[in-house]
Amino acid sequence: MGFKRYSDATTIGFALFAMFFGAGNIILPPIIGLMTGSDWGSAVAGFSITAILGPFLGILAVLFSGDNFTDLGKRINSTLGWILATAIILSIGPLVAIPRTAATTYEIGVLSVFPQASSNTGAIISSIVFFGLTAILSISPSKVVDIIGKYLTPILLVILFWLILAGMLHPIDQEMLADFTNPEAFRVGFTEGYQTLDVLASVIYAGIIITAVKSKGYNKLVDKTRVTLLSGLIAMLCLLFIYGGLIYLGVTSGYQYSGDLKRTELLLYISNGVLGKSGTMALSLCVALACLTTAIALVCATASFFSDLTKGVLSYRLVVIITCVFSGFLAVEGVDKIIEYAGPFLGIIYPITLTLILYMVVFGKLVYRKAPFVAAILVSTIVSLLSFSANVALDNGNVAYGNKVQELISSIPLASYDVPWLIPSAIGFAVVFLVNRFFKSSSID
Repeated sequence: MGFKRYSDATTIGFALFAMFFGAGNIILPPIIGLMTGSDWGSAVAGFSITAILGPFLGILAVLFSGDNFTDLGKRINSTLGWILATAIILSIGPLVAIPRTAATTYEIGVLSVFPQASSNTGAIISSIVFFGLTAILSISPSKVVDIIGKYLTPILLVILFWLILAGMLHPIDQEMLADFTNPEAFRVGFTEGYQTLDVLASVIYAGIIITAVKSKGYNKLVDKTRVTLLSGLIAMLCLLFIYGGLIYLGVTSGYQYSGDLKRTELLLYISNGVLGKSGTMALSLCVALACLTTAIALVCATASFFSDLTKGVLSYRLVVIITCVFSGFLAVEGVDKIIEYAGPFLGIIYPITLTLILYMVVFGKLVYRKAPFVAAILVSTIVSLLSFSANVALDNGNVAYGNKVQELISSIPLASYDVPWLIPSAIGFAVVFLVNRFFKSSSID
């Protein structure tokens, strides 16, 4: 039984790693290394919080609440839970993450091998092929975890380990390791971790992973928890090595950083420098696998969610097709454009989701009333919306308002680490908890 448990946990852990390790995860770390130089260790720490620890806590939050995000939502407020779940699904699904997987596959996986395909027509054909394959592999959700964990992920890991180890043993340029420092490296890594979307994805993926654990016979709470935790730890260790390695490759790339640098260009430059022509082919296959596995998981999650939300009015297969077609249109826009328009939206939804996850993991088994959790989420929402309004005001020439709001936010403790919502949400949680405790009732519940 012990060997079976470890074997099952490894398969599920590999699947979870592959679900998380998609388009953003492979193109973001190298540019973080390039931006932070010799202070890359701090960048790894910051990136690990939002791109590794946060997602792991997201899975724990769902596990502690039940079997899927709906159970987690019920712990705060059913209506609020569904609204948040819909926003998360749209952001990790057809609006941002899914089209980005296809765009990355085209820019790195296709153009690096077939540069003559660099045209709008080439992007359209690549998108059609990518989402055709994604739709076929997403039709049977019960087989997704085994397909990804047993077959696709081992190939992906071998290629990534090959690239990273070769880059560490034979770095292109080590000058930046000694000559360049960035005192804001932690913040750079922390904020770039938002673009992986993995904290958002974790609360949705948790349902897929927990279902896979139960399908393998672990129905008792203690067994289900052990296998899920072990799977999560395996995925975290793989992610930590890969992220750290890719950031290091960015530091030692010798590439001259500029504000208009394309993330995909840097990754191609590194693979060519480390592995030569074989590196281009290996990276193309690696990117295609990473993006495909993530796209499959996201399409399955999106289809399951909207099928359940509409109580079967929209069938699972119909949503799979709609999601793939819609994402295919957006994918033609390109990686950098998708990242650009996603930034402001993620700046709102990420803090809200992190708040829910953190407070549910820490206080979920100690506080059973809904009001404190709702208060914490509302406070985080207000702070995030204020930050968003300041950026919009500055972009539209309203400098006075934008600067005033930014000054207010920057005065909040931990704002320099890009978590201005943390202390205010904690205060909101504590105040409402104490009020509930004294008066034994709440109008929010």
